Amino acid sequence: MKFQGMIYKFRDDVNTDEIIPARYLNTSDAKALAAHVMEDADPTFPAKVKPGDIIVAGKNFGCGSSREHAPLAIKTAGVACVVAESFARIFYRNAFNIGLPILECPAAAAEAAPGDVFTIDAGSGEIVNQTQGKTYQAAPIPPFMQELVEAGGLMAYVKQKK
Repeated sequence: MKFQGMIYKFRDDVNTDEIIPARYLNTSDAKALAAHVMEDADPTFPAKVKPGDIIVAGKNFGCGSSREHAPLAIKTAGVACVVAESFARIFYRNAFNIGLPILECPAAAAEAAPGDVFTIDAGSGEIVNQTQGKTYQAAPIPPFMQELVEAGGLMAYVKQKK
């Protein structure tokens, strides 16, 4: 799995209420959720994010309540991957359950600037900041987790294996 896109940078401790505000949880329609993704962290984000873009964040991304709506909204908005210094454990699991690739790489997250372009090889864990000419090493996404992402998430994976 390889991705290349412009990054949007967010701070430490972005919680699931900022990723998809609770006021929009009256629907399970992924496109409706994506229309409001990250708007409490950056009100302009839903209008400017494009397919293939990458979210980069600080520590503890996805903390707060346990809702699969958060990674689902990010994925449906077209975000190819999320790179952070660290992830809240439940967000980490939910991301793979819905097929959103995520990588922990403190150095890449700390040194990235808004608008930089990342090239990511999730299989090897290599992250290249094309703008700055720097290469970073994250732990690669394990093969089974790559299969989940490529299938579109856990439920799609299970259906394929029947």
